[in-house]
Amino acid sequence: MKLQDMIGLAVFDVENGKQIGKIHDFMVTADWRITGIELEGKGLFSSQVKVVAWNDIVAYGEDAIMIRNQQAVRKMEVGEIQHTYLLGPGKLKDLSVLTEEGLMLGHISDVYFNKEMGNNIIGLEISDGFVSDIIEGRKWLPCTEDMSIGENAVMVPPLSEQRLEKAIYSVNR
Repeated sequence: MKLQDMIGLAVFDVENGKQIGKIHDFMVTADWRITGIELEGKGLFSSQVKVVAWNDIVAYGEDAIMIRNQQAVRKMEVGEIQHTYLLGPGKLKDLSVLTEEGLMLGHISDVYFNKEMGNNIIGLEISDGFVSDIIEGRKWLPCTEDMSIGENAVMVPPLSEQRLEKAIYSVNR
C-alpha cells in the first residue's frame, strides 16, 4: 500500500461504527516505521494534533481505517512527532534522495508499506521530475537499514542507483 492513497480515508470507531475523522498524515520514525496517524482538525493556533497510535488500528483497507474505540484518539504536541509523511517540518514527501557520493536520485513522491509486514516502510517511490516521470516512469527504491532521514535529504548508500526499480502499482507492494 502507498501512504498517499490513504490520506483522506475515513477513520471509524469499531465499537459503535461512528466516523471519528479522516487521515491527515502519518507519523514515521527515523528507522522507517509508521507509528500512527494524524487526524484532520488541528486548530489554527494549536500546538497539538489528534493522533491514533498504530497499535490502536484494528484494520485498514482501501476505503477506511478501523480503530478500537474513541479512546484511541489522543492529543499530541506537534514537536513530539519525529517525522511525518505529508506535512510539517520533518516531512518525507518531496525530500531529496542522495547517495553518499552526492548523486541525486530524485525526490520522494510516495512511501510503500506491506500490510502483511505491519508498520515497516518497505520502499520509496522516487520522482525525477514531471518529464522524466512521463518518459521513464517513477522509480522504486527498497528501504534498507543504512538509509537515513536527514533534515533536507534522505541519505542512501553507494550503488543505490543500481537498486532502483521501475515503480509498479500493485497490491503486493
